[in-house]
Amino acid sequence: MAWPKPALPVRHTKSCLTHVDRQCDCAPTFQAWVFDQRVDRKVYKTHRTAGAAKTWRQDMLVAIRRGEVAAAKTTLTVEDAVNAWLDGARRGTVRTRGRKPFAGGTIRSVEQNNRLRVEERFGRRRIDRLTLLELQEWVDELDGDGVHPGTIETTVLPLRMAYRRAKTRGEVVVDPTDGLELPQKPVRGSTRRPPDAALILSVLDGAPPQDRAAWAVFMLAGLRRGELLGLRWSDLDFEASTIHAAQQFAPAEAIFKLTKGRRERTVPLSGKLAAELRAHRLLTGRRDGLVFGADGVRPMDTGKLQARADVAWTAAGIRRITPHAGRHLYASMSAAAGTPIERLSRYMGHSSIAVTWDNYGHLFPGDEVADATLQDAFLAARSSPADRAARDN
Repeated sequence: MAWPKPALPVRHTKSCLTHVDRQCDCAPTFQAWVFDQRVDRKVYKTHRTAGAAKTWRQDMLVAIRRGEVAAAKTTLTVEDAVNAWLDGARRGTVRTRGRKPFAGGTIRSVEQNNRLRVEERFGRRRIDRLTLLELQEWVDELDGDGVHPGTIETTVLPLRMAYRRAKTRGEVVVDPTDGLELPQKPVRGSTRRPPDAALILSVLDGAPPQDRAAWAVFMLAGLRRGELLGLRWSDLDFEASTIHAAQQFAPAEAIFKLTKGRRERTVPLSGKLAAELRAHRLLTGRRDGLVFGADGVRPMDTGKLQARADVAWTAAGIRRITPHAGRHLYASMSAAAGTPIERLSRYMGHSSIAVTWDNYGHLFPGDEVADATLQDAFLAARSSPADRAARDN
């Protein structure tokens, strides 16, 4: 492609006498320009010599072509960039690196963290003027204030998303979130311990009667909140002792959709959980539609579910749990009961067994003695007769 080579305009001072057809009596300068197709604008720069102007123009043309510099300045603010990302993510035009639509939870997280911290601190700043140093000082400040490392990571999320989009569109060249050092998060699952069966039963017995089955599904089947809201009576097989987790309800979008990761799975239905679900069926008088909800069509309100349980547990002196904590309780109990980790990973709906191991691997008993015995047997079977005789003597 041949780059245009326009003549260099000569710029004179306002007091120069050239405008009255007289010889120049000032020190003229030479103006060079380049055209940035990414934003459909020209960028000008004035130089003292024609040679310097030509050199600048050539360097800028090459740099723009390589994407090494931003030839055009932007007036986009951080607030504008985040809102543009949110709008694109909701419409599906902004996607993940794997070209998949962003989940509703990710969009809500970006929106919430932008509103709580990012907007007030950097909202009015021009997006091309925010530096890595400023962001690092902000992160260090949050860390010094005792903010949890996980919270700091999600707080930076709106900036990461906005700058990724802006860089792809050529609105910025440098992403200040690239290279940002965040505080190290605690080792996942390191504080979890196998639960006491009596504790599980006391929490369940202390829940309001109309809500016992819902809390039993969290603690004894490990379903996610959205999966419980989407659970149907047709998903329960009492004869086969299984629960089919096939869909979830997204409250923010008010729609039913596939489970997280778009993978259906089958979860064991224990006798205790089956008894709670049968009692719930008698209480509601329904055998079809949604398991939990006012009429089998509209999902239940988990906020009210939590509020009712909090009142009951406080009155009984029982420590409260949340639906997500109930899911962790199920995983910890399963590990303590001897469920193999590969099956637990499948029941939990994790993307890989590595996720399950990171969270609950420390709960599985080690087999070091048995494995050492197996190793000795392997070596003994392959040793020579002389070695065996020497060892026996």
